[in-house]
Amino acid sequence: ADIEKTTIDNTNFRTVLFTARHIQLTVMSLAVGENIGWEMHDHLDQFLRIERGSGTLRLGSSSDDVAEEHAVSDDWAMIIPAGTWHDVVNDGDGELKLYSVYGPPDHPAGTVHVTKADAEAAAASEHDHHADET
Repeated sequence: ADIEKTTIDNTNFRTVLFTARHIQLTVMSLAVGENIGWEMHDHLDQFLRIERGSGTLRLGSSSDDVAEEHAVSDDWAMIIPAGTWHDVVNDGDGELKLYSVYGPPDHPAGTVHVTKADAEAAAASEHDHHADET
């Protein structure tokens, strides 16, 4: 498949395109002013690539520390090692289109979050589910 076209054509906040045992491919679309969300994955590494748009990549070592900021735009790629706090903010003037490769997978296969609110609700539900297991 043409990953650039698939990424640019995506209108959902997040769509999981492919999931295998050790890797997952998602595409994302961030509206102007929207961000992925300040997050950290302690169990996986992540590769991000911007196909269209511009924004800011924020990196840090803790939940309350933004240690680095980098302007990102078309064709930028970033590797986010496990344990690194990060966010991508769309501070451009159009949609920010990107794809992400997780290793291992981070979302259930086939996940579609039409909006960021959908993604946040799913994350809260997953957190509540895991809390019930302890």
